[in-house]
Amino acid sequence: MDLTTVRDLSTRLREEVHRVVVGQDHAIDLLLVALLSEGHILFEGVPGVAKTLLARSFAAGLSLQFGRVQFTPDLMPGDIIGTNLFNFQTNSFALTKGPIFTELLLADEINRTPPKTQAALLQAMQERAVTVDGTGYDLGEGFMVIATQNPIEQEGTYLLPEAQLDRFLFKVVIGYPSRDEERDIVRRHGHRSAMPRLEGFQLQPVADLATLVAMRRFIETIRVSDELLDYVVDLVRATRERPSIAYGASPRAATMLTTACRAYAAIQGRDFVLPDDVKALAVPALRHRIVLAPTAEIEGLTSETVIRQLLEQAPVPR
Repeated sequence: MDLTTVRDLSTRLREEVHRVVVGQDHAIDLLLVALLSEGHILFEGVPGVAKTLLARSFAAGLSLQFGRVQFTPDLMPGDIIGTNLFNFQTNSFALTKGPIFTELLLADEINRTPPKTQAALLQAMQERAVTVDGTGYDLGEGFMVIATQNPIEQEGTYLLPEAQLDRFLFKVVIGYPSRDEERDIVRRHGHRSAMPRLEGFQLQPVADLATLVAMRRFIETIRVSDELLDYVVDLVRATRERPSIAYGASPRAATMLTTACRAYAAIQGRDFVLPDDVKALAVPALRHRIVLAPTAEIEGLTSETVIRQLLEQAPVPR
């Protein structure tokens, strides 16, 4: 594996996704970065902005097992993980695996279900393993959660627990497309009322699990200077010192952001990280890891605004 191969495979995967999805360039790049960083990603947006279609198209561009869970208010943890059922023929219990036993898991509308069921994903996201009745089961190196959620102001939604939010490498806000993009969407998909069937686009997988693992190992070699490390650490620590932030980001945020910057540099064709990589990833990597103080919310500040202020004030290494 080398830098050219990583860049070319990333370009081909982008092209496959763009055969179905119009625009969303940054979101596609963040999906790539999360995949190569062994991270998980959360998409937030109103219904109808192609969150689910983006996740399905991305999965179709990879030779990985794909599973989907539609989260609903009555969904139980066992519906996701699975349960041990008694087999009368063998006179023993056997595990009936849930949809979590896959490689790419689409957790659709994850905040439509109560926190107890949301928490069923915690161990899987952190350890890539689950425990059923005291027995652990490995989910493999390819396991990744691509979750979607509606804005919390929407009726019938539940806040994700902070512990679970911290397991997501990125939280990406999907907004409305531009007029030109929306016109292209209507031109491309306006002959059907239902979600496009991916089979009709004949997407070609560009990488399998072995290739993905090799890419991840290569990304570990991407250079991060001491000055860049200081830049990331100081940025994360600043979230704990600003009066407008009640709770700042954890050390896990600094390590995950650094790993993501390595992957981001690699898909851009570089074997070293730049400050611009940190600036490009800081908002999606930190927006869900900070809690604003009540005074900041009264003033109309958002997490994104505060993080951008920190980026503007932080000394940039040369």
